Order: sequence, then C-alpha cells, then structure tokens
Amino acid sequence: MADYDYDVLVIGSGPGGYVAAIRAAQLGLKTACAESRETLGGTCLNVGCIPSKALLNASELFHEAKSGALAKHGVKLGNVELDLPTMLADKDKAVTGLTGGIEYLFKKNKIDWLKAHATFKDAHTVEVAGKSVTAKNIIIATGSSVTPLPGVAVDNDKGIVVDSTGALSFKKVPGHLVVIGGGVIGLELGSVWQRLGAKVTVVEFLDQILPGMDGEVRKEAAKLFAKQGFEIKTSTKVTGVSVKGKKATVTVEPAAGGAVETIEADAVLVAIGRRPNTEGLGLDKIGLELNKRGQIETDHEFATKVPGIWAVGDVIPGPMLAHKSEDEGIAVAENIAGLTGLVNHDVIPSVVYTHPEIAGVGLTEEQAKERGEVKIGKFPMLANSRAKAIAETEGFVKIIADAASDKVLGVWIIAAPAGTMIAQAAQAMEFGATSEDIAYTCHAHPTHNEAVKEAAMAVQGKPIHI
Repeated sequence: MADYDYDVLVIGSGPGGYVAAIRAAQLGLKTACAESRETLGGTCLNVGCIPSKALLNASELFHEAKSGALAKHGVKLGNVELDLPTMLADKDKAVTGLTGGIEYLFKKNKIDWLKAHATFKDAHTVEVAGKSVTAKNIIIATGSSVTPLPGVAVDNDKGIVVDSTGALSFKKVPGHLVVIGGGVIGLELGSVWQRLGAKVTVVEFLDQILPGMDGEVRKEAAKLFAKQGFEIKTSTKVTGVSVKGKKATVTVEPAAGGAVETIEADAVLVAIGRRPNTEGLGLDKIGLELNKRGQIETDHEFATKVPGIWAVGDVIPGPMLAHKSEDEGIAVAENIAGLTGLVNHDVIPSVVYTHPEIAGVGLTEEQAKERGEVKIGKFPMLANSRAKAIAETEGFVKIIADAASDKVLGVWIIAAPAGTMIAQAAQAMEFGATSEDIAYTCHAHPTHNEAVKEAAMAVQGKPIHI
C-alpha cells in the first residue's frame, strides 16, 4: 500500500470543508485542510451568513428605536442616532470570534491547516505553496463566489458598484441603493440598508422575487417588502451600469423588450447568484470534467468518478446553503471512514433573514401539484396568540400534504421567527410525518409554532382559531 502524508486532505475551509475535516479527524483519520484565506470558515463566516446576520440584527434594532415602533410597547426614546462604524465593528467582532473558534477546533482535533491554495498534480497529490502533499482521499469543498453581471464592473474598494462583500462595509448609508437581483442575498442586504435609511430599488429579471420559493409566499413577500418601502421592479433587465464621480446610473428595460429607463443611484449591489469555485484546481490533471452548470458531479456518497476524490457543498449540484454543505461534510467523512453517511436532499430548509423571516422546506405547492393531488392547510400569524402579544402578526404557515397518504410534502412560513420555526417542519418531514402527526402533537402555549400545529389542523379541515 502506498504511503501518504494524510488520510484525508480537504481543499477549502467553508462550512462543508471545515466540518468534513473535523469529522474525519474525530474518526481517527490523519487530516489536513488547505485554505488560502487568512481566516478559516470560508465565505459564510467571513463575508456571508455571519456578518450579514449581525448587520440584519443591528439594523433591525436601530429601525425599531428610530421609527418609534417601540412606543406602542410603552418604550419611549429621545433622539436616536446611527453610529455606523461601531455597528460595522460589532459585525467584525462576531466574525472574528467564530473564525477563531474554528481555528481552535482544528488545533483541538489535530488538523493541519495548510495556509495556501491547493492545485492537483494527480489524484492523490496537490501542490500547496510550492510543496507536494499527498493524501489517500481528497475532498473538494471550495465553495462558490459571486456570479458577475456581464458588462458591469464591480469595485468594492470604491463602494459604488459592489457585490455582497462590498455591501457589508459601506462607509456611509447610501441615499439610493439599487439591488440587481431579487433573490435571498439581495433582499437581505437591501433590508439592512433600507432600515438604516437608504431608499432601496430591487431590479429582478423574473416576474417575481425569490425564485424557487412557493408562489404564494413570493407574492406575499413582495407585498410586505413594498409595504416596508422597497421599490420592486420585476420582469426588468439591467442592460448597463455606469459610474460618474460618486454616482451610478443603471440602465434597465422590460425583460420582454421595450423602452429603456435609467435609475440614478448612490450605490449598486450586484446579487444575481453564485457560481462554483473550480478554477485553478487543476481538475484537468485528474480527468475530472464539470457539468453544464460548472459543477462537480458526485454519487450519493459524494464520491466523484475519480477514485479517492470526493466533493461537497456549493461545487456540487443542489442549493448553495451552508447547512447543506455541513451535512454533506459530515457524511463524506463518515463514508471515507467506512461508515454510512447520508444526506436527505429532499429535506433541506431554506431561510430568508429579512423581517419578517421567510422559510421553506420540501416542495412548493406548484411542484407538489405536478406530482399528484394535494391537501393544503394555512394559518395566519394574525390569529397566533404569541404573534398578537408582541404585535408581529404578518405572515402565515402553509402545509402541503399528499391527498392520499397525508404525508407532509412541503412547509412554507412567513413569520418573524420563521427560520427557527422551520426546524420543526424539517424534522417532521425527515421522519415521514403526516399532517395529522403534527396536528396531534401538543405544542406549548403561547408560541409561534402553534401556528404550525394549526396549519396542520387546517389540512384536516379543523383549525381551532380561525
């Protein structure tokens, strides 16, 4: 048997990569992780999930205080001011704490951090900082990066035309922010700056925002964003962005063709999606081709067609979500160790961390109806006692079940804590629950999740509080 430097080498330290490395080490495999970024955690922890959520929370607190929303609860404030440098520093502190935590876990689990970019020389050898490193198993977990918009130059340093990374660090609140792309990232970051005082215009090529989500949820979300002050231009194509001085001009036209319009902006956020990071890996050296979407294909064990090469996370098919990557990271490590690592890709929840939050798991109503007859139960948060008690009554819970078996096929939620509420639905679906199973499960009162129970009862045609 050939001797290798490591049993497992992980390329990339994002949610998929660092979790795979830790799990492999826990299973007794000698493990290393190649990461060229100065800190561990990948896009999610450094310039994605974590800093954006810190700003979403801080901006919500500011908006509550500034808008007078707290007055209805008997909390009256004087003059409220924004200290943006402190808010951004607080965001950076959250990032530093978590990335440092992963570095600690690497040391605890005796994982070697190879601090450089890795390129394949052959199926068991990579070059890192001019040195050859060998491994019996190599896991590609290089994540994804922002999809560029042809003809639009992003320069985060100037802070006028930016991507999601630049939108985390504006030096001042833009007077008018144009967001190109009505998906999760654009709406979340748009929400941050809208709460802090910016006028926000969202330009979406499709006829509705939030592609891939349940149709009814997409329509309701658009109404809520408009109510908050967003200007949303759907079925609209961006044809160009020009910068003059400290202003940008966005040129748009109807997606189907028509009259050209210009929008003046102080800042433009390009958020049209993400693409897998595969350039510079030297995949041609190991005979590994990409599919038409630039992804690496794997089997259900996350093995590629090249023996000893595995892949997880944003570089393989499926939703580009940190928690999907984490589950795949655990599974691939267990498969390498000879255990059985599985991920149920039919039950991957997704969350939009706006206010209220939007969350879903499983099939949309449209997808479910394509497969057969369904039963649907809905319950408005307006009728939920906890939501009423704290004056957060926007949204609803929607459960889609198979008409014959009553098995839950999908759950969609708009509610202040939808991201937390969706966990119950995901777990129920993982165990193959019926709507009746949820309806007859006792829920604590008063809680938001009682709305999930009531929606399940509505599938049965017997909700209590509506």
